[in-house]
Amino acid sequence: MADNRKKRGGADRGLIALSEPYEVAYWSKKMKITPAKLKAAVKKVGHSARNVEAYIKLQKHKASDRARIAVSQPYEVSYWSKKFNVTPGRLKAAVAAVGHSSKAVGAHLARRKAAKKTKKSARKTPGKTTKKRAKKKAA
Repeated sequence: MADNRKKRGGADRGLIALSEPYEVAYWSKKMKITPAKLKAAVKKVGHSARNVEAYIKLQKHKASDRARIAVSQPYEVSYWSKKFNVTPGRLKAAVAAVGHSSKAVGAHLARRKAAKKTKKSARKTPGKTTKKRAKKKAA
């Protein structure tokens, strides 16, 4: 879309003019982003529509990729193992069980830790037979 409505040349069509409200509305609708995100992208990479579109695509990809655990990357395994406070082997097993989503893996590991705590607390509470044995030993 052109900055000046009277100019209809190709060189002006590929530029985004933030000073024109109709252009901001047009480009944000075309790229399916908010006007604020469009303005931030233009400030970051310049007024070229092609550069802004590539930048927006990259940002969307990065956002969706952050929530996934790539078990094939050692630095990611190390990061997520520390974050969830588990060994790399347990992390890989959790990813195999529930998928690569960090939310799903976190929930899975939390359920397993809760189940272990329940088991331990059940073992610690003395049953009737242990009370009887304790009385016999005391006597």
